[in-house]
Amino acid sequence: MKQVKLTVPEIGLIAGTRAAAGAGLALLLSNRLNPEQRRAVGWTLLAVGIATTIPLVVQVFGKHCAPAGPEET
Repeated sequence: MKQVKLTVPEIGLIAGTRAAAGAGLALLLSNRLNPEQRRAVGWTLLAVGIATTIPLVVQVFGKHCAPAGPEET
């Protein structure tokens, strides 16, 4: 298994993009708002969540991955 070390800001960005995509999807599936507003906000949040996730995934997978095992001291 490979390990990738992430910083706290990177984890926050990843969580934020996932939250935006999830909120957009939730709005698209709910019946809380006027249908036109719900679709507009839902699609926007979903698109922003997906669009901002792509560069983060490329950055994380582009980092040097060290094999898992005993850490060197």
